[in-house]
Amino acid sequence: MAVRAAVLPAIGAPLKITEIELPDPGPGQVRVRLAAAGVCHSDLSLSNGTLRVPAPVVLGHEGAGTVVAVGEGVTHVSPGTPVVLNWAPSCGTCHACTLGEVWLCANALNGAADVYARTADGTDLHPGLNVAAFAEETVVASACVLPLPEGVPLTDAALLGCAVLTGYGAVHHSARVRPDETVAVFGVGGVGLATLHAARIAGASRIIAVDVSPEKEQLARAAGATDFVLASDTTPREIRALTDKQGVDVSVECVGRAVTIRAAWESTRRGGRTTVVGIGGKDQEVTFNALEIFQWGRTLSGCVYGNTDPARDLPLLAEHVREGRLDLSTLVTDRIALEGIPAAFENMLAGKGGRSLVVF
Repeated sequence: MAVRAAVLPAIGAPLKITEIELPDPGPGQVRVRLAAAGVCHSDLSLSNGTLRVPAPVVLGHEGAGTVVAVGEGVTHVSPGTPVVLNWAPSCGTCHACTLGEVWLCANALNGAADVYARTADGTDLHPGLNVAAFAEETVVASACVLPLPEGVPLTDAALLGCAVLTGYGAVHHSARVRPDETVAVFGVGGVGLATLHAARIAGASRIIAVDVSPEKEQLARAAGATDFVLASDTTPREIRALTDKQGVDVSVECVGRAVTIRAAWESTRRGGRTTVVGIGGKDQEVTFNALEIFQWGRTLSGCVYGNTDPARDLPLLAEHVREGRLDLSTLVTDRIALEGIPAAFENMLAGKGGRSLVVF
């Protein structure tokens, strides 16, 4: 069956909106009609080669839709089931999975090397980060679909597949923010906004948003920020001034640049926690001297997919949505057609905040 998709012919090439031939689901597979897909910075990193995937490829890893067909052996969903796509399904058997660290599963991205569809001329296509959400429909492994809990709008639920899980997990699982603690969030993009929401839900007493763009202040405050700091060489000093010269209990870096990781570290109080969510290139090197590591006693940690277990955390997030604590629509700055993805990439490069949502 032919469906429209955004195909990346080669790394660094422009996206091409075209028809692709999508097969029926085989054993253990599910076919999903997309309702929406979020345009994440990781998609941009995949398109420019910062993160490596086989090409030609259909990108898009943050999506939600409705099951239209299932293959043999699939029992947890059926045609008509609304689902959220899970781009990093855990295998359950590798070392990380046996430790309960499913976000570090060694086999989570094996499906990205598979051929899942073909172009009209027969060229093999790969599914990006497993799910190929930049298309009207997709075929995925059954482990890549999670039933959407009731009470969550299907279109906005796409954001639960990456940005919201990542931001929520960074606060609740990695940094483990406690009530009345102070938090600084560096970078007010889609994940940064979700992180601000999560810090508010966690009961942080002061939430400081940091970004290079003054236009993002309104977005940040709507997401829960109590303060906004325009990023500069003096950002750590400004944050300490807002926190009785101590620094925040927790800094969450959502950019992936050496300068912002260093600023987040320096903005954290003695004994505090700095969590790095942003994905940077190999050229982004951060340096520390041995004395400051001892003197400040801070914890610096990486954070993959928010250190979340989507099957466990998706129902919790759905409850926050139903109870009015989390309004997913506030994370969306643009609702676009499939053809708008290249412009959304340009917006990200320009530092514009929020999430562009492809609505099918």
